[in-house]
Amino acid sequence: MNSQHFRRAMSKFATGITVVTTTFDDTNHGMTVNAFMSVSLDPQLITISLDQNSNFYKNADKIKRFGISILREEQQEISMIFAKQTEKDFDNFSEIDGVPAIPDSLATLACTVVNQVEAGDHLLLIANVDKIDLSEDEGSPILYFNSSYRKIDKD
Repeated sequence: MNSQHFRRAMSKFATGITVVTTTFDDTNHGMTVNAFMSVSLDPQLITISLDQNSNFYKNADKIKRFGISILREEQQEISMIFAKQTEKDFDNFSEIDGVPAIPDSLATLACTVVNQVEAGDHLLLIANVDKIDLSEDEGSPILYFNSSYRKIDKD
């Protein structure tokens, strides 16, 4: 089994899309992440997975707090910007509990890193959820399946 075969198999698992945001070196940074999950209800913990080639991985020692914005289907372009799939800048950050976030997301979490775990070619950041903002408008999430963005069929 090679890495491409593994990647294709993992693409069969539909996920939501988040943008993880933080500040280091006096600049806001963001990264599209679909490797995000809740870990514990008590305490309220989540984890994100950072690829060793990412700017976040290379600066993990500087990341003490971060925001997670769960994107809605209308925010595909924002996901593409932070995944470096399109050459555009983004500077329209909002804020939650002192950390940058993406405005108008379905939900936004402010988190504090409590542990880092090396896992193969990734780094898992485990974080305590400090604050949650939920959108008043339910909306629909953007999904990622089979290496493509998808929307929920509403029929």
